[in-house]
Amino acid sequence: MSAEFDITETLDVQGESCPMPVVKTKNAIDDLGDGDVLEVLATDSGSMSDIDGWAASTGGVELLDQVEGGDVYKHYVRKTE
Repeated sequence: MSAEFDITETLDVQGESCPMPVVKTKNAIDDLGDGDVLEVLATDSGSMSDIDGWAASTGGVELLDQVEGGDVYKHYVRKTE
C-alpha cells in the first residue's frame, strides 16, 4: 500500500463523480515533478477503472497501485516525464 511510496501530494476528490476525479488527477499530476507520487482519495467506485484507463492511455504517468478500503478508493500515480 502507500507505505511503499513516498507520497508527494494528496488529492481529495471524495464526493466527486465522473469525470472529475480523472480531470483533477490530471491537473494535479501536471503540477508535479518527475518521479513525484500523487495519492488520490475518491469515493466514486468508477474511479478505479477510470484512473486505470487514463493512466494506461496517457504518457508520462504510471499507476502504481489502487486500494479499495471501505468507502474510499485510493490511487497512487507517479509522474514519469
